[in-house]
Amino acid sequence: MDFSALRSIDPVMWVIVASGVIALIVFIERSLHLHRARIRSEDFVNGIINILSRGNVDEALAICDETPGPVPFIFKTAIKHRRDQFEVLRAALDEASAGEVSRMERRLVVVATVAQIAPLLGLLGTILGMLDSVMVLQAQAPLLQSADLLVGLRGALTTTAAGLMVAIPCYAAFNHLVVRIDRIVLDMERATTEVLSFITQNAAADVSEDNVNA
Repeated sequence: MDFSALRSIDPVMWVIVASGVIALIVFIERSLHLHRARIRSEDFVNGIINILSRGNVDEALAICDETPGPVPFIFKTAIKHRRDQFEVLRAALDEASAGEVSRMERRLVVVATVAQIAPLLGLLGTILGMLDSVMVLQAQAPLLQSADLLVGLRGALTTTAAGLMVAIPCYAAFNHLVVRIDRIVLDMERATTEVLSFITQNAAADVSEDNVNA
């Protein structure tokens, strides 16, 4: 039985397998990162606002430093810029939010890329395998044994199956990570609204108190 028809598709199979392993590693790393980033944002926001209402700014900053995730970082940024103009405060929060979203999406493109190219690699392997099978057919005709031809065809189709077996979980993994990121972004938006409202109300109260004292 001639296995020469499998030689050209071996590199393609190795690329598919390596891509799948890399995507799996990235998925696990991103999942752990997002797990640490997700907190009970509503409880955290209410707790920090209560602390700030009592004027304990240092305690609020300490809690933000000790708590992982984008929401505490948003609050930390807001506290540091609480005495700035509203436009400056808003710009600082927007910049902080964009940075946190970028950090959460880091290396996510690897999973998406593998999901897109794995089927194409499988198709490439199939075409190469079929070409080799045709060359075997040409070289051995008319004494070709059907087993030799079937080995090449089976190997060629195997690459397509391998590409799909890698691509389908990668698509699912990518969508799963995107959904988790969207939930955290929603928490960030709520936190931004809450802290802006709190700081704006405090600033208005301070201005009213100054006018009364004057």
